[in-house]
Amino acid sequence: MSGNKSKRVLVVEHDDGIATALEYLISREGLAQDRVTTGSAALDSIRRFRPDLVVLDAAVPGISGYDICRSVRRDRELSHIKILMMTARGPAGERRRGTDHGADGFVSKPFELKDLREQMRRLLGPGA
Repeated sequence: MSGNKSKRVLVVEHDDGIATALEYLISREGLAQDRVTTGSAALDSIRRFRPDLVVLDAAVPGISGYDICRSVRRDRELSHIKILMMTARGPAGERRRGTDHGADGFVSKPFELKDLREQMRRLLGPGA
């Protein structure tokens, strides 16, 4: 990714340590970013800012990541937004649950920065 600040990422993560790692990676990719820590703040930010990608913790406080994902997919004005779901739970069942709710990608915690970077690049597409 080549310093393209026109692409915007919303991080929905309540754990400061994980959020710091995500923010580091996203800034290294040259992307603009915002962070929220609750489900209700996530839905509000998605509606207001229309990010290109949401990096979404499945277990965010308040509204679950799965419910956020489903709400975005059901909203015609938001359904194009890419969602990369993260969870610390067992990956097989959670991956299926995430895709059933409309996630475009899935990463298990703890994640490798390389894997997360590859998923982000895939979802944001060429020139990101």
